Amino acid sequence: MSLQRGLTTYRQTQVQSRTPLELVVMLYDGALTFLHQARAAIERGDIAARRDASSRAIAIISELQSTLNMEQGGEIAQRLDDLYVYVNGRIIAAAAENRVGPIDDATRVLTVLRESWVAIATPAAEAPVRGAA
Repeated sequence: MSLQRGLTTYRQTQVQSRTPLELVVMLYDGALTFLHQARAAIERGDIAARRDASSRAIAIISELQSTLNMEQGGEIAQRLDDLYVYVNGRIIAAAAENRVGPIDDATRVLTVLRESWVAIATPAAEAPVRGAA
C-alpha cells in the first residue's frame, strides 16, 4: 500500500469513527489550518499558496454553513450563518488586499466558535452509554 493510500484510509477511518459534534470540530480545525497557511503565504508573498489555502478555508466554512438548519436552529442558526458570512468576507478581503489583518479577524472568530463546539462535544463524548454495565 502506498503512503498516500494509507493516509487516505487513515483519514477516512478517522472521520467515520467520529460523532457529528466531533466532525464539526474537525471542520473548524481544517478551516483554521488553512487560514494559518493563507496567513503564512501572504507574509512570504506566495499568491498561489494564499489562493489555495483561502479557497479551502472558504469551502469548509461554506460546508458548515450548508449544514445549518435555519428552521430548527432558529436564532442560533441565524447568528452562526451571520458569523460564517463575516468570516468568508474577511477571507475574501485578505485575498483582495493581500493583508493578514482580515485573516486574523477570521481566525479569532473561528477559534472562539471551535472552542464552543469542543465544550459541547466533550460532555457528549464522555456521557455513559445507556445500558452499559
